Amino acid sequence: MKKLFTLTTFFISLFASAQNEDSVFIKRISDYILTSGKAYDDLRVLTKQIGGRLSGSPQMYKAEQWGLQAMKDAKADTAFLQECMVPHWVRGGKDAAVATYGKKNRKPLDILALGNSVGTGMKALTAPVIEIDDFDDLEKKKNDINGKIVFYNYHFNPTFIKTFNSYGDAVKYRGQGPSRAAKYGAAAVIVRSMSHSTDNNPHTGATNYTDSTQKIPAVAIGLQDADWLDSILKKGSVSVTMTTNGHFLPDTVGHNVIGELKGSAYPNQYITIGAHLDSWDPAEGAHDDGTGIVETIEVLRTFKALGYQPKHTIRFVLFANEENGLRGGTKYAHEAKAKGEQHIFALESDEGGFTPRGFGFTGQEAQYQKIVSWQPLLAPYGATEIVRGGGGSDIGPLGRTMNVSLGSIMPDSQRYFDIHHSRNDVFENVNKRELELGAVNIAALIYLIDKYGL
Repeated sequence: MKKLFTLTTFFISLFASAQNEDSVFIKRISDYILTSGKAYDDLRVLTKQIGGRLSGSPQMYKAEQWGLQAMKDAKADTAFLQECMVPHWVRGGKDAAVATYGKKNRKPLDILALGNSVGTGMKALTAPVIEIDDFDDLEKKKNDINGKIVFYNYHFNPTFIKTFNSYGDAVKYRGQGPSRAAKYGAAAVIVRSMSHSTDNNPHTGATNYTDSTQKIPAVAIGLQDADWLDSILKKGSVSVTMTTNGHFLPDTVGHNVIGELKGSAYPNQYITIGAHLDSWDPAEGAHDDGTGIVETIEVLRTFKALGYQPKHTIRFVLFANEENGLRGGTKYAHEAKAKGEQHIFALESDEGGFTPRGFGFTGQEAQYQKIVSWQPLLAPYGATEIVRGGGGSDIGPLGRTMNVSLGSIMPDSQRYFDIHHSRNDVFENVNKRELELGAVNIAALIYLIDKYGL
């Protein structure tokens, strides 16, 4: 019994010593990023000197070269470009819409064409508007839709505390709405912006036409104008004249930007950290996903600055074309599988650069419980919540094709959809301190997974 007690005491002491060692190193990570980090400066360059980075645009290529140099400046062991073909949709000009109502009253509407949408053609499109509450309402009114502009006025659900749940609930009207309306002869679609915001900025984002229906023009409308349009339609008829110019050019060459720190013990086992380099064109792509990009580079820079030698090879990936094609994430997974690479974990940062609240995790229960056991080490820096369900669009193909465990950092989400895909996604709306704490938490979790495995 005495021998068992001594052995138990030894292992408890060993565990406490390891935890103390980890706590000390994570504090070093935090101190370095909060005093010497460059993420905020990197973001200023990415947003103010390069700007919006839609796939195929000149800014996309500038961002790729900037990202490659940033990896080298952060002292990656290797840094390279991984080629992939990307779609090249262009807005093609200014989107405009005017509502006519009553006795020839007119009101301009603040709109943005949805990504991947077709334009109105050589001249403006004019048609009466029919308001649709949801897809059930669309089916009820299907015989009244032909030749009209369908106005999907589906609100973000305010009762969801986590706003990504509101987005997940509403985004089908942006993605599926145009084709479902076209099936009944709609001339065009106006979609209430995917936002809880109180301003009138329209929020763009990709739509997905089906091959079996005609492609019709589709726009997002600012929330104040959406509420106005709803109120006028309750009183009488409204017609809208809209002009959009969106169209596709031929696919073009893009690149994932990849930096690596080579593993000392398991160089052929990979941990991936990533974010997407592309962004929509109305603004600078600061929160979506500039913050994730600079956090990714900051983790690399910090590990090198602190002399940390990882056991596994860590890849830092700036993915191409998340917004309107997912070509970068798909290519990364395809190549990994073709080469027979062994990937043990992938983490994505694509929920904005706000105050970190925790991590989501998708994987086996034992792996999840292991991460939960590290919560006391992460909590001092903001990650107090470890929940089931994590990942991201770019690393999703890796999870699906290779059964890789996935994670995502979860910043506070309350302000994200005020900004997402709109003209106010700019550098000035990113808080330096919140951004840095995000990088601290990502670096801490990756350190623990690299050291102890999953």
